[in-house]
Amino acid sequence: MDLNYLFERFQSVFSTKETPRTFFAPGRINLIGEHTDYNGGHVFPASISFGTYALATKRDDKRIRFHSMNFPSDEIIESDLSNLDFKKSDDWANYPKGMIQYLKNEGHSITSGADILFFGNIPNAAGLSSSASLEMVTGVMLEGLFHLEIDRIRMILIGQQVENHYIGVNSGIMDQFAIGKGKKDHAILLDCQSLNYHYAPIDLANHVIIIINTNKRRELAGSKYNERRSECERALLDLQSELDILSLGELSKEKFDNYKHLIKNDTDKKRAKHAVYENERTLEALARLKEGNIKKFGELMNRSHLSLQHDYQVTGLELDTIVETAWKQEGVLGARMTGAGFGGCAIAIVDKDQVNNFKQNVNTVYRDKIGYDATFYIASIGDGAKELTNEGVL
Repeated sequence: MDLNYLFERFQSVFSTKETPRTFFAPGRINLIGEHTDYNGGHVFPASISFGTYALATKRDDKRIRFHSMNFPSDEIIESDLSNLDFKKSDDWANYPKGMIQYLKNEGHSITSGADILFFGNIPNAAGLSSSASLEMVTGVMLEGLFHLEIDRIRMILIGQQVENHYIGVNSGIMDQFAIGKGKKDHAILLDCQSLNYHYAPIDLANHVIIIINTNKRRELAGSKYNERRSECERALLDLQSELDILSLGELSKEKFDNYKHLIKNDTDKKRAKHAVYENERTLEALARLKEGNIKKFGELMNRSHLSLQHDYQVTGLELDTIVETAWKQEGVLGARMTGAGFGGCAIAIVDKDQVNNFKQNVNTVYRDKIGYDATFYIASIGDGAKELTNEGVL
């Protein structure tokens, strides 16, 4: 499939001969630093070659028509610039609706409706941030169609607000940031408290990053994600009885160990320990990568997964089966879950020469234990959200 096919589908769905403009926002993986973003710590994500395409033309009226090729019908969801309120029946279209509403509320001049076709090749509900990708592709699409000047960091923050307040998922800033500011062949070290960031080249020598989808669907809004965030907030409140801190990300391991007795609830203590220790692992991981010590980087990934499994308890049978099997394979430097957990995906750094053996061996164990197959993707690290010209290929 190429962009010409999407053009034809757009023209068919919306009964037009116009050629739409095309925009793309990637999905993301997080190499290390999980559940640290909303705790004011560091994350280390990268945008990937899978993502969401938006093809759009402006209309002469105020109607906005949405169509997604990821659903089996030719359904068009319609809205109007005068009423962009959340509607449960609009399902996935609430994400772009929220972006339009929030950008309008910020004073950006969105003066007419639009016909918009979306196509995503991110596995749905896999934890690779399809929702943030949908938000950010809508942002760059509006920017292009209506000649808006939107500061990219501001667009990222608006995407997070849509997720938090319009959709109702209490997520951090990492997903939108990685997707909005991604850079080819680089990961981003992001301080989620200050939003200071810098790019780090990813040189894996003769290794590749493999994404392994458990094919267990995960719905963030209905998961224990918000519960984990509340547990960390309670732990922070307990620590603030003696410590002048705004987030768990401000603590070193040593300081946390000295003051963890202030946290009243044992479960909250485990959650906070993960947030603090994972933040330090993330900073160390960057240092090891800069040294070219990929082996040590892989070991830190493994420790990250163990912490997510035992202290944060967000992995589950499917993710643990994949990761623990991956650790036993030849040519694997490290493996861990990525994303919020509760299903979704894991990642592994694997020797190029062992990729086929890795896939076969891990899937055999997974199918025997879980009862269905995992899906494997080689992750290419690409640019962030942007308008495409004719070089964009799916």
